[in-house]
Amino acid sequence: MSETQAISDPYAGLGIRKNSDGSFTRIRPIVDETPACPDPPISVPILTKDVPINPPNNTWARLYLPRSQIQSSAKLPLIVFFHGGGFTVASAASSFFHSFCSEIALHLHALMVSVDYRNAPEHRLPAAYDDCMEALRWVESGDEWLTDHADFSNCYIMGSSAGGNIALHVGLQVSQRVEEVAPVRIRGLILHQPFFGGVERTASEIRLAENEIIPLYLTDTLWDLALPIGANRDHEFSNPCKGLMEVDKIVSEGWRILVTGYEGDLLIDRQMELAKLLKEKGVMVVEDFREGGFHGIEFSDQSFARALYPVLNNFILHV
Repeated sequence: MSETQAISDPYAGLGIRKNSDGSFTRIRPIVDETPACPDPPISVPILTKDVPINPPNNTWARLYLPRSQIQSSAKLPLIVFFHGGGFTVASAASSFFHSFCSEIALHLHALMVSVDYRNAPEHRLPAAYDDCMEALRWVESGDEWLTDHADFSNCYIMGSSAGGNIALHVGLQVSQRVEEVAPVRIRGLILHQPFFGGVERTASEIRLAENEIIPLYLTDTLWDLALPIGANRDHEFSNPCKGLMEVDKIVSEGWRILVTGYEGDLLIDRQMELAKLLKEKGVMVVEDFREGGFHGIEFSDQSFARALYPVLNNFILHV
């Protein structure tokens, strides 16, 4: 499909059809999925399983546990992960997120909880924020992998792309209501190539407007599908730098925030703007902005993924 065709039907590439009454119909899945495997062959180093969170909302989580931990009494760092997909496509079962979480659990020797939240446009924001906040409250619910192997006092909230946006907004909520997730104690947020927007174009959005991976018309379409009806891209969900963004509790709790990005991603200017604003507000920010690359490069190029794991490891091990 050419860019002209895509702009005339911006939903087609998302596997969505807009109906004459304004509703939407999903016409096909656009990402492959990988099933969980709680008892894989002995050569597979990570065990995975799916567990329900809120069955009426069809929300659930995929857990990732290093096999080497099964016979150990040591507790692992806990990473609660929110997948990307522009709030609209993909799931915790999407193959590239499954592989990504498996590798992080292996390289960081951590227990990961990847949350499957409700997607837009059927469930516009703040539905995803609500689902992920509920998932954090659910974590200490009694699943044996978590109670037996997770260090609830050493938890990180992580998200990739739209999941990075969710990680920020949910982190802001949790910082104000830490008692709701006790005994889970958050240590920091990991915003991996987070997805933000705004009405006024940034230099990187203009420079990379026709980028093949995530062109500007696509980000606009995703925000149109995800934001509350009638809201524009300067809504606080899309553009937190325009909002009040109360971070006093994040500062007082001593949380750190890691923000990652690549110069080849049209979102890079917004990611850097957020990191700058957070630092100005007194948050301990770790930046990992790199030359080259593009949005989601770690999912397709293992050399970039291997470079990311030490960054994550150093962030989590930092005291």
